[in-house]
Amino acid sequence: MKTLELKGSLRTDLGKKATKALRREELVPCELYGGDKNIHFAVNEKALNKLLFTPETFIIKFDVDGKVFTAVMRDVQFHPVSDKALHVDFFQVTEDKAFEVEVPVRVEGFAIGVQSGGKLAVNLRKLKVKAMMKDLPESLPIDVTELGLSKSIQVRELSFENLELLNAKSAVVVQVKLTRAARAAAMAGGSEEA
Repeated sequence: MKTLELKGSLRTDLGKKATKALRREELVPCELYGGDKNIHFAVNEKALNKLLFTPETFIIKFDVDGKVFTAVMRDVQFHPVSDKALHVDFFQVTEDKAFEVEVPVRVEGFAIGVQSGGKLAVNLRKLKVKAMMKDLPESLPIDVTELGLSKSIQVRELSFENLELLNAKSAVVVQVKLTRAARAAAMAGGSEEA
């Protein structure tokens, strides 16, 4: 899995006024939990955007006033109008303990159903997995070559080495939808046979 390095500074004042002052300075208040104690810090907004506005998942190496922490992003609160990050939660991770993280799905192959006129729909772009840090892939490959019209792949049909999938077993990850054109062609083909 890719890593991203970010620098932060500890926050001592945690009130509303202090938080607003941080945001005026283009800093985003953050919290790191999962360790001995929660750590409140602030990160530069532009540096944080590299992490927030990408489909990829990263292991983050934080340097907070000289102390280094390894974490994954858990939750982000965005401003309802400007889409700026208001607050970000991170979870501290270690090499020797399994943790939960969302990993992007990578669709591979050209589905038979798409060749027949269907449309491929990716319903889940990320899957929640539990694994050790050393076992985390950058993405989860899903082969759709054998997927026919109106067929789907559910979470229960997937398995990856050293990863535990945490999504609902019945959740549809990818499917080939029947388009109007494909439905019309099938109806026309059926009436010709009659």
